[in-house]
Amino acid sequence: MLFKLKLLAFKVKLKLKQANYWVFAQIVFFILGALRLLPARAAIEFCAKFARVVGPWVPRHKVAINNLKAAYPEKTQAEIDAIAVEMWDSMARLFAEYVFLDAIFDFDPHAETPGIVEVEGIPIFERLRDEKKPHIFFTAHTGNFELLPICAGAFDLNVTALFRPPNNPYIAKRVLQARRTGKGHLVPSKAGAAWSLASVLNNNDNVGMLVDQKFGRGIPSTFFGQPVKTNPLLAKLARQYDCDVYPARCIRLPGGRFKLELYDRMELPRDETGQVDVALTAQLLNDTVEEWVREYPGQWMWFHKRWG
Repeated sequence: MLFKLKLLAFKVKLKLKQANYWVFAQIVFFILGALRLLPARAAIEFCAKFARVVGPWVPRHKVAINNLKAAYPEKTQAEIDAIAVEMWDSMARLFAEYVFLDAIFDFDPHAETPGIVEVEGIPIFERLRDEKKPHIFFTAHTGNFELLPICAGAFDLNVTALFRPPNNPYIAKRVLQARRTGKGHLVPSKAGAAWSLASVLNNNDNVGMLVDQKFGRGIPSTFFGQPVKTNPLLAKLARQYDCDVYPARCIRLPGGRFKLELYDRMELPRDETGQVDVALTAQLLNDTVEEWVREYPGQWMWFHKRWG
């Protein structure tokens, strides 16, 4: 009898959780639908201004403040607060920009003056497009990182991106649909993801990964001088397929514009046998992201529990 009561309680709890997910997702979808009724610039600016006011009052703001203090012990409270508010501005813009990704990405390599999006590293994109071998691209949660796979598609580069879906299954499904591009696919980061990416590389196609997320079973390393666990997947794939690795990032510019930067091939650390050193490569990825974040601290996702 006790077992049946516990089982019933578990099922009720599960149903309530799903119901909460559904209700929250409907609220999000309603907001996104309302944003579509506005011009892109007006909708994005509204979300940014709203987030600058509301962001400091949400529970995750405390996480962001604690992370900032750990990363920048030399900064004053006023400086920490300013970065956190700028972060909420950037994250809100990212939320609204999901609705207008097609309108935002106006890059034209033949235009005399840049539009909303400018691209640095065009010769690299063109060279990689013509190479008949696999490549790995990596980036971080800076600027609007969603524009990077769209940019790759504009250069006829087929990129399959590792995708960590939101916990809410209804929102995850919608985001998955919104992030599809004409070139490449998405692989949810769950059991079997490594095999899927390995298959892509084995077929001489390209893989894209975000490398600044928490990974409980990862390699011990550091980020901003603090101990973290880093996902070894990129390093292991690079070692197994001996493929080149390319850093890429998005920077928000004044006036609602963006710069997408693709860097040349990264030299990966090697062990005494000449193979990619997984631990040192994981640290190199962290160091690269840290350099990006230090340059534009308000454009990174500080409310993520990277050190937790």
